[in-house]
Amino acid sequence: MGKWDKRRAALETRLGELNERLLEIEEALDAPAPQDDEDRATEREDDEVMERLGNSGRKEIEMIRAALGRIEDGSYGQCVTCGDDISEERLDLLPATPFCRRCAG
Repeated sequence: MGKWDKRRAALETRLGELNERLLEIEEALDAPAPQDDEDRATEREDDEVMERLGNSGRKEIEMIRAALGRIEDGSYGQCVTCGDDISEERLDLLPATPFCRRCAG
């Protein structure tokens, strides 16, 4: 069992959750618009919120994929800026982070 197997599994689980959520968001955004003007205005506001959630999810997906790549190449847990180890506590909170606390500033 590798040093980062638990982190890899958690990252892959989160990646699956995000992909599922993005699919739901895309389906909701593709739904036909209501005919009523007031309903359409409300839906437009809801769509904007969903788009922000989708953008946030895509960014997190990119970060997770990058973290999984670092696990594969053996650089996971090391800051990409200074090369120092990222603390376990920080990785517990932000498992996809590429930065130590100091470099994340």
